[in-house]
Amino acid sequence: MFERNTLSLGGAALCGALLLSGCANQMSQRSEHEERVERKLLDHSLQIDVGEPKVLELPQRRVRIHEQKTFEVTEFEVTRRYDRYTPYQPWREIYEIPLGAVAVVAGVGANVVNVFALGNLPDSVTKDWLSYGVAGLNPFMNVQSHGRAQQNLAGIDEVQRDKRVEYSSLPWSERPVQVKAGKETHELSTDRNGVLRLNLLDSPFSEQDLNHIGKLQISVADAHDDVHSDSSLAISNTLRGKLLEAHNLIYDDLEDDEVSQWVHRVKRLSELGLEEEASELEQSLIELTRNDPELQSEFLKSLTKNAGRLVADPGAH
Repeated sequence: MFERNTLSLGGAALCGALLLSGCANQMSQRSEHEERVERKLLDHSLQIDVGEPKVLELPQRRVRIHEQKTFEVTEFEVTRRYDRYTPYQPWREIYEIPLGAVAVVAGVGANVVNVFALGNLPDSVTKDWLSYGVAGLNPFMNVQSHGRAQQNLAGIDEVQRDKRVEYSSLPWSERPVQVKAGKETHELSTDRNGVLRLNLLDSPFSEQDLNHIGKLQISVADAHDDVHSDSSLAISNTLRGKLLEAHNLIYDDLEDDEVSQWVHRVKRLSELGLEEEASELEQSLIELTRNDPELQSEFLKSLTKNAGRLVADPGAH
């Protein structure tokens, strides 16, 4: 008697648990497709092009720096599969069971009619009504509901589509460059095109005695990948002998000088072989006299007569 009561209680408890927990209504799987690209760095280097010649004969030089990388690129097609289901909620059986009974009757009737209609009725009438009805009559399962559907990741499939090697060469744009001159190390920067503009007549080199320094050591480094590169540029003895005089000709005060002294500065720079610096000083003096046409005219005439330079009259056009 005791065992029979125990079995009855156990069975009732099991039915109650099933009623409360119910069963999820499994739905068709859903898939997502995407492409994934993996880039693996194979090689990373920095290239310093100091230009030609390797020995500086003029105070200005443009040094080009490039960053080169080699990648292994792999393309994958990724498919993610999701199991979808309608979670069980017992209170929904209040209306699903009567609706399920109606749907079963309607589905059976539709299948009978479909016999006479030679199978021309759509599956949404003959099959879906019956499926809805059976699920609705089942007290341990809710009918399918896309609005309440939940999903779990069932699996991921990856298929390799392509594998190739790619190369990139980009300017070392607006990045730091260290230039060592003797015992001094200067930190300069490239422009947006990866060009370092060296000018031994300008700061910080103009503040240093370069007369006994025969080489500039140029270094760049990328701490992220522990990549660095070094190069050197020699300074000729001839250029080192010109630097101090050229610096004084360019940067000594201009406004207190006479026109003849201006012309002498331009002419002397040209005689030193520093034609670019001579032209820059010439243009600076023309701009300085822009608001004094008489003084400007005197300067231009003196340049032509005493320095043999062909200068276009800025007011001629």
